[in-house]
Amino acid sequence: MPQEPDPTDTQNFLKDAKAAAQVIQETIQNDGFIHIFSHLDADGIAAAAIISKALQRQHARYRARITQWVDEKIATEIQADKPELLILTDFGSGYLELLTQQLPNQKIVILDHHQPTGTNQNPNITQVNPHLHNMDGATEASGSTVTYLAVKELHPQNTDLSPTAIVGALGDMQDRYNQRQLGRLNTILVQDAQKVGLLKVEKDLTFFGRETRPIHKTLSSTTNPFLPGLSGEEDKSLAFLSSLNIPLKSSEKWRSLSDLTEDEKKRLCSALAEHLLSKGLHYEITNLIGHIYTFTAEEPSTPLRDAREFAVLLNSTGRMDRPSLGIAVCMGDRKAALQESNQVLEDYRKSISKYLNWVWEKPERLKELENIYVVNGEDFVSEKIIGTISSILITSLPNPQKPLIAYANVPNEGLAKLSSRTTDMAIRKGINLGIVMRAAEPLGGKGGGHNIAAGGQVPIDKADEFVKAANDLVGKQLRGENVESDNNS
Repeated sequence: MPQEPDPTDTQNFLKDAKAAAQVIQETIQNDGFIHIFSHLDADGIAAAAIISKALQRQHARYRARITQWVDEKIATEIQADKPELLILTDFGSGYLELLTQQLPNQKIVILDHHQPTGTNQNPNITQVNPHLHNMDGATEASGSTVTYLAVKELHPQNTDLSPTAIVGALGDMQDRYNQRQLGRLNTILVQDAQKVGLLKVEKDLTFFGRETRPIHKTLSSTTNPFLPGLSGEEDKSLAFLSSLNIPLKSSEKWRSLSDLTEDEKKRLCSALAEHLLSKGLHYEITNLIGHIYTFTAEEPSTPLRDAREFAVLLNSTGRMDRPSLGIAVCMGDRKAALQESNQVLEDYRKSISKYLNWVWEKPERLKELENIYVVNGEDFVSEKIIGTISSILITSLPNPQKPLIAYANVPNEGLAKLSSRTTDMAIRKGINLGIVMRAAEPLGGKGGGHNIAAGGQVPIDKADEFVKAANDLVGKQLRGENVESDNNS
């Protein structure tokens, strides 16, 4: 796949970004109040922080709020709030009809990367979205990418916000080009961050926790790539490293992957390649080395130094109902907010383990239908973490051509939060989850997103009906039928 975006598509996209910046600038100049809404994942929090920092620098009056979705209830709150400008980041393109119906006279800027539903016929809505210019929002530009490129048009100083956008893009798993590289519009972020001296990009072992975890724990906790005999086996990982004469400690402190010398890294990489070959896993060897994005201004051995670790920290604050911490960290707080965020991250990891164990505890909690897998998290799994559970489970299901749909009850709302994930293999077979999830709409719900990952909500008593409809739609997509019209009728 090409790394650089098409020049014409980029130019047209940046025209939209400039138009959005002009609307924002006019509101600031008129001392208008700006209300920001953004999604609760790492990408959404990064986007909220980027626009907040840009507005703060211009002494604008604004307020930022993180939420899972926009619905009639939120639209009513916006009406009561009477902002001069509403900015939606990392969502909005799926709500064009709702926004036009509920807020017909509201000036709105949408900075999104999800597949739009319908067309924008409202002159009060300025929409910036890569899908409008022949680009895939699942791999070429995240919500924070779109937001960053808009605020960059506000003032050149905002170039130093590019690292935050990189965090959002990686949190959205957009490093899907050669050797886990960011590509297309996301390359602009990388280039800008390098120009201002805030980013170092290198090829290295791609294990998670390279800055913060002891080497043996990094090996034993990795699932991408999966290392048979080492993944999940801390003692065996320790023995493996000892056999390579790689010291595990330095002055009584556990060494992390980033502490290794070049010679030690080469020895480790060669030994891991031989280990995978001995298990017949030739393809997994290619996943050992990839692009590492290191923020040079951050302290070594902290979760903010490695961009992927930063993204997980950010995601945890949103999923654990503490998004303001994530925004504060992105905006520069390296004291109280960072300290609290680290604790939230630990609680987040414990919650994920608890929910995964619950799913695997009983076979009936992970059902296999004709075309999809289904997990009903009931009242046990938090609706804010069901997306994370989906992302983890999809990597371990027997049939990689079958998407996973997971859902959990939203307390006191009478809704089920939907989350769907699939694989690149299924995408090549014709799966588009962004379309599949729209099956929630005829049932009184809402759905949309990317081809590979999408979400939504549906009344709890319609959840089974939605699962049946989604199973049917996936079957049609696998047979090559055009199902776009099924959801637009």
